[in-house]
Amino acid sequence: MGRYTASVCRQCRREGEKLFLKGDRCYSPKCAIDRKPYGPGQHGQGRPRKPTEYGLQLREKQKAKRVYGVMEKQFHNYFEKAERQSGITGENLLIMLERRLDSVIFRLGLAASRKEARQLIGHGHFTVDGKKVDIPSFLVKPDQEIEVKARSKESAKFKEIQAQAAYRNPPDWLELDVENLRGRVLALPKRENIEATIEEHLIVELYSR
Repeated sequence: MGRYTASVCRQCRREGEKLFLKGDRCYSPKCAIDRKPYGPGQHGQGRPRKPTEYGLQLREKQKAKRVYGVMEKQFHNYFEKAERQSGITGENLLIMLERRLDSVIFRLGLAASRKEARQLIGHGHFTVDGKKVDIPSFLVKPDQEIEVKARSKESAKFKEIQAQAAYRNPPDWLELDVENLRGRVLALPKRENIEATIEEHLIVELYSR
C-alpha cells in the first residue's frame, strides 16, 4: 500500500481533533476541522456511535500513524523495537517516533509540518553531523547536529523558513541556531516533551490482543 495522498484535512476530521498536518494553516480560520467539525464523507454528520474498546484502540493507533506520517508495516516495526527495549513500551514507541529526522526538523521549526520536512529531507537539503541524510526515518541521537546544506540556505524557501523559525520555540531536548539554520540534539526526548495527544497505552493494548 502506498503513502496517503488524499487531503490530510480529512484525517483530522476523522480523528475529531487537530493533528497539525498542514503547518500554519492549522492555526488559521481556514482549518477544515474548525469549519467542518464532523467526520468526512456522506455519513460524517450522522449520529455518532459509541465506540467499542477495540475501536478506541484502533483509532489511537491510526491517530499516531497519521501524526507521524508512517505506514502500517513501519509502525508495527517501531512497536516491536519499542517492546524489546527496557522501560514502558508505549513511551518507548512515542520517543522513537519523535526521534525520526522528519519529526526533529519539524520540532526545530525548520519545516512547517512533518510532511514538508519529509519532502525537504528527500530532496537532500539536510545534513547530520556534516553528512547528507535523505532518509526521513533516520533516528537521531544525543549530540548530533542537524543543519541545512550551505547551498540550500541561499534559497528563497529556506530564507522564508528562517524568518518563521525565529518565532518558534523548540522543545527542551533540542537547540536551534536560527541564524545558521542549525539544530542540535541535546538529549533523548521524554514523554512530557511529546505534545501529541496520544494515549499510547491503547496502542499497546491493541497489539497485545
